[in-house]
Amino acid sequence: MSLHSDILVVGAGPAGLSFAAELAGSGLKVTLIEKSPLEVLQNPPYDGREIALTHLSREIMQRLGMWDLIPKDDIYPLRDAKVLNGQSDYQLHFPQPTQARGEPADCLGYLISNHNIRKAAYEVVSKLENVTILTGTGVKEVKTSEDEAQVILENGEVLSGRLLLAADSRFSQTRRQLGISSDMHDYSRTMFVCRMKHTLSNQHTAYECFHYGRTIALLPLEEHLTNTVITVDSDKADTIKKMSPEELAASVKEQLKGRLGDMELVSTIHNYPLVGMIAQRFYGKRSALIGDAAVGMHPVTAHGFNLGLSSADLLAKLVLEAEQRGQDIGATSLLEKYSTKHMLHAQPIYHGTNMLLKLFTNETAPAKILRGLVLRASNNFPPLKKLITKQLTG
Repeated sequence: MSLHSDILVVGAGPAGLSFAAELAGSGLKVTLIEKSPLEVLQNPPYDGREIALTHLSREIMQRLGMWDLIPKDDIYPLRDAKVLNGQSDYQLHFPQPTQARGEPADCLGYLISNHNIRKAAYEVVSKLENVTILTGTGVKEVKTSEDEAQVILENGEVLSGRLLLAADSRFSQTRRQLGISSDMHDYSRTMFVCRMKHTLSNQHTAYECFHYGRTIALLPLEEHLTNTVITVDSDKADTIKKMSPEELAASVKEQLKGRLGDMELVSTIHNYPLVGMIAQRFYGKRSALIGDAAVGMHPVTAHGFNLGLSSADLLAKLVLEAEQRGQDIGATSLLEKYSTKHMLHAQPIYHGTNMLLKLFTNETAPAKILRGLVLRASNNFPPLKKLITKQLTG
């Protein structure tokens, strides 16, 4: 039996849900296919990840009705950011901006827990009459032809539509089946994320500390509560896993030279292998990639979710425009336009991040000297700093 929708979306993560939310009231029928059970979408568990949102992402989420569904106390302002290198106390400082996107602003961006974003996105989409969400169901195969896209579910059911979207993670099986290749970069590093309380104020300042052999990122939540991100080479991951909560807190305090005072672990610890990915192109026949299926970022520049949200926003606008004009929403010309526009935005950020990481995780003597010079040059060259701040705020 063929269940007909206008658009089939594989994956109901933040990007898939945001895309569906953009089409509210459009009359376009959207079917989201998600292998997680329904209760995981309704109440996503805490996964340790705090998402840094730009002012543009905030605007999109406000327009879609997501922002107001997140408890005010769970939205944390990120005032400014500092970068430290090795044992040096020299800091590259991105101060609190006075403007962002042409409006007065008092912070670089906002920090919100991943599970809160997912929950708000689901709440918006679950109320939409034109959207069907199939949960607890896997995809066996996807196929596209000149006139339709098909999804064959694991239970044998066949769904068809005018357009198919892959929004099913950086390891997307849908992307593979569409024959779209990708450039995948395994950093051979593991990231540990948790929340720590501390005795000194974090001043709502984010820190990226590139210490030799181990990187620590501090994302300020409440004044005495910080999301702590520890990144190590994967062969050292076991040493972190074996530490007691007290040992871990003590080692972070030592590495930070007591910058935040005494540290205490106050959440579960979650770890993730670090793999970056960018698809060769973001479209195929009657199909497109959004979110992490298009670009999976290394979290150091905190741009993954922002890129995913902007990809959903960009494609949705093109689809709505085509539908209003009575044009084909799965036309190659439309999907190519989306791919080109998103690539212009995503490629520099993806490759720039990788270059930055290469430099700041390389432990050779020349690289260490160069790291110090790069920080000083960035601090003392206002146009470069302005450009980076513009990227941070969106």
